[in-house]
Amino acid sequence: MHIIIAGAGKVGFNLAKTLSVGHNVTVIDKNSQALDRIQESLDILPLQGDVEDIHTYKRFIGQEIDLFIAVTNIDNVNLIAAMTVDAALHVKRKFVRVQKYFFQEQIIQKRLAVEKVIFPLKLTSGAVSSLLLYPKANNVKFFKYTPYKLISVMVSSKTLPQSISSEHFKIVGIERKKDFCIPDADVEILPNDLVYFFGDENEIKQVCQKLDVDNTLDIQRCVVFGGGELGIAISQELLKADKEVKLVEKDLKLCEIADEELKGRASIINYKYGSHDIFEDEGLESADIFIAATNNDEYNIIKCLEAKESGIKKVVAINNEMEYYNLMHSLGIVVVRGPKMSAYNAIMEEISSTGVVIQKSYCGAKAVVFMRKVFSGSKLIDKVIKPLHVKESSVFYIRENVMQSLSEKVKLQENDLIVAFCAVKTSAKVKEWIYEL
Repeated sequence: MHIIIAGAGKVGFNLAKTLSVGHNVTVIDKNSQALDRIQESLDILPLQGDVEDIHTYKRFIGQEIDLFIAVTNIDNVNLIAAMTVDAALHVKRKFVRVQKYFFQEQIIQKRLAVEKVIFPLKLTSGAVSSLLLYPKANNVKFFKYTPYKLISVMVSSKTLPQSISSEHFKIVGIERKKDFCIPDADVEILPNDLVYFFGDENEIKQVCQKLDVDNTLDIQRCVVFGGGELGIAISQELLKADKEVKLVEKDLKLCEIADEELKGRASIINYKYGSHDIFEDEGLESADIFIAATNNDEYNIIKCLEAKESGIKKVVAINNEMEYYNLMHSLGIVVVRGPKMSAYNAIMEEISSTGVVIQKSYCGAKAVVFMRKVFSGSKLIDKVIKPLHVKESSVFYIRENVMQSLSEKVKLQENDLIVAFCAVKTSAKVKEWIYEL
């Protein structure tokens, strides 16, 4: 594919790093130093220029551009760039990142002929708010074709149930001491495992209750540490759910902005020093959930550890750098992707998915799930498919809300859903198999 990325920041760099393998990638940015950094490590074409200027795209006239991705740090620049490139070139698909989600997604998509608008703040704040509905969960993923969820839970109980099985959910991954595996049917679950379930959320909640006996079941009192745009977005989601919110921030100006944005509905706490005493002085230790939402992962980790020491059972850290993912998990901290990581993952999932197959990553991008539905009129109806024999993978089909392992030949029916889980190292083989069904 011929791909143009507008923006050479962190998201643009990571997209270029992934997409430059097997594709022709051009990165456009005004900042020559940012382009030099990308060119030093990646095989891409750097182009210094204004992504809002139609003349920037002259060199591509006559070429067919498969994908245009606007990921600068300024919303208006991304929106105008999408309009400009459309006027200058023939582009098959366009993705735009927009920080502020007061923009109407459908209007943007229709007016700018954009396939997907990515709202990273909304993705991250939404991921945090989903934990309110699943208080035992570390993470929750939703899917287009099924009400089934992918839910992870950290095992805290030392007395584990002898059997964990159901026709409505399966264990589709275990992270143990930084290692990830797709388990066998008779897998043994151990304390401190991070277990990934896929299936009916109500049954998974019941199992989570047995695996995690430490966390509170009812989340009402919430503390958000960090008063920037993300802290405000998270607080807004919590307030929508009628939760009690305290937002803590050092910068007095940010506190004033937060109070205005949240319309006085949250308690805004300004503190000068990063002392642990704030938990006792401000009564934060009585919170049901603590969310460290700054842009500094090390600081988020420290504050989460202080929160745990104060007696708060559920602590959440926003993860901005992948290198801290495993450390956060090992410390018993719930990890939620930060806005930049959320934007990168959302864009890559959209690129990888088609109208035929949905693709999502999980377990910090160590694993992948592929999903294919048998629609009315599909050539797959009445087709007999064989099991997939690939290590580090597990395949199921869902028929009438019953989840069954694809361990032998099956004749597909209309509305069947084929779901494959695999480690990222075997994902290429699994992807080829599900596309070629």
